[in-house]
Amino acid sequence: MLENLADESVGGNSPTVIINRGAKKMLWPFIGCGGLGFSKTAHFTYFNSMTRLCEEDIPCIHLPPQPRSVYNMSTENKMRAVVFHSPYKVAVEERPIPKIQDPGDIVVKVTFTALCGSDLHTFRGIEPAGTGFVMGHEVTGEAVEVGSGVKSIQKGDMVVSAFTTSCGECFYCKQGFSSRCEKSVLFGCDHLDGAQAEYVRIPNADGTVMKAPEGVEEKYLVLMADIFPTGYFAASNAFKGYTPEQISEQTVVLIGCGPVGLCALINALEFKPKHLLAVDSIPSRLELARSLGAEPWNFQQDREGLDKRVKELTNGRGADAVIEVVGLSPALRTGFDLLRPWGTISSVGVHNGEIPWAGNDAYDKNLRIQMGRCPVRSVSPQALDVLKKNQHKLGFMADKIMPLSQAVEGYELFNAMKVQKVIFKAGE
Repeated sequence: MLENLADESVGGNSPTVIINRGAKKMLWPFIGCGGLGFSKTAHFTYFNSMTRLCEEDIPCIHLPPQPRSVYNMSTENKMRAVVFHSPYKVAVEERPIPKIQDPGDIVVKVTFTALCGSDLHTFRGIEPAGTGFVMGHEVTGEAVEVGSGVKSIQKGDMVVSAFTTSCGECFYCKQGFSSRCEKSVLFGCDHLDGAQAEYVRIPNADGTVMKAPEGVEEKYLVLMADIFPTGYFAASNAFKGYTPEQISEQTVVLIGCGPVGLCALINALEFKPKHLLAVDSIPSRLELARSLGAEPWNFQQDREGLDKRVKELTNGRGADAVIEVVGLSPALRTGFDLLRPWGTISSVGVHNGEIPWAGNDAYDKNLRIQMGRCPVRSVSPQALDVLKKNQHKLGFMADKIMPLSQAVEGYELFNAMKVQKVIFKAGE
């Protein structure tokens, strides 16, 4: 059961949803980053403009409590940092500069750090969290302190860090599944201070960071911390197992044109499908999708037209692949309905609800599905190749660069969806 309401306990008149799961009632404010909408009706495939679905991003990894960082405490070794206090309240505060805590650590002097949709999960109180930690998980900068056990990074190297740490040595890291590293921790939560600061400590640096390559502007390199590799992961999974010749005849539907969705769009076009349809409800995002090379479709205005268009392009079969970056069951169900038998759903949205189809429906469709968090460190080399080639298209991601000292304003703009992306320049 879904119902719209406003509740002051989660931020005044913010759009919210109550989700009843059996006897358990869960209250969720909606982020609205994906730009789709749905109604209160039980039928998942038809929606109106009552509210918006949210774009994927990851919840905090829950580990046993541990110290977030050890700091240099001398008065001259202070920095500015964005600190979480309570839902809808962050502040730029003075904090001690972190220091090496373990031999595998490095300390990075931050150049750029960005706002991501998952920062809003914490900001809006959707993701339960403590208080007093430094926000953020997207960062580039210079390694200014290097632990004695670090082999791949030297003092003075410019680096970009994945949004979660990874050891590089466990079973999952060795398989290329760094997103499930046995020692993984997310930056910017109770367990590890984040990167929206002038300095950040990065544990397990050899398995987490990558040296900055030549030929990439640093304001675009910060996208390699999370959203651009996630876009690559979403796109590559959609085409896995197909030859270039097969892909050249395929029709693909992208659901959600927020920052991650547009990164997925750029990456998907590198595989050269015959048709790529981009679905959203926000005109500015659809116009960006059009400018990047996709066929835009406003979901709320013409759902039936979208169905007909997909059938028209595929001789009635349905889409060969669906890339879903929204993170809620109605979007996933829509992708399922648009998909042909033996088609692929590639989902990087974080889904808290149940999968919105029955097992026999998936069986009858011979459904192929890939879901989950991007292993950023594992796919970084391939994603970086795509970013290098397409960085001239990414101006819309860097049109709002603000001093870190104005982070509170940046959160307000991003929360209100007035900008596509916010990048903070540290030291200003």
